[in-house]
Amino acid sequence: MMNADLMDDLEHWLQPFLAGLSHRARRRMCPLYIAGLIGPGDRKSVQPMAARAEDVGYDQLHHFVAAGVWDSSPLEAALLKEADRLVGDQAGFLVIDDTALPKKGQYSVGVAPQYASSLGKTSNC
Repeated sequence: MMNADLMDDLEHWLQPFLAGLSHRARRRMCPLYIAGLIGPGDRKSVQPMAARAEDVGYDQLHHFVAAGVWDSSPLEAALLKEADRLVGDQAGFLVIDDTALPKKGQYSVGVAPQYASSLGKTSNC
């Protein structure tokens, strides 16, 4: 997964968002899940991410992703606050571009050829 320094940085950056997760297990799983998404490894589904992680099992990570029903409004409020902190200026604005995640498989749910601006071409995403 990630080295300890990067994981510490990620957890520090996530603090305002983690505060919006009411359950302790969700606050623990969230950084591990995000580390799996942005860390090394080509496959970003739960099973390979859990296999790469040292301190989380497949069942725990799968439960976080699949069974978590929670109110997203505290996280959205934290996101708005963080965006305002970073860009907050009366003349400032935020440009959001979609980020496509290239996929290698043809049978994954939602995978289809589409234009990926990050790749500059049409690819399975």
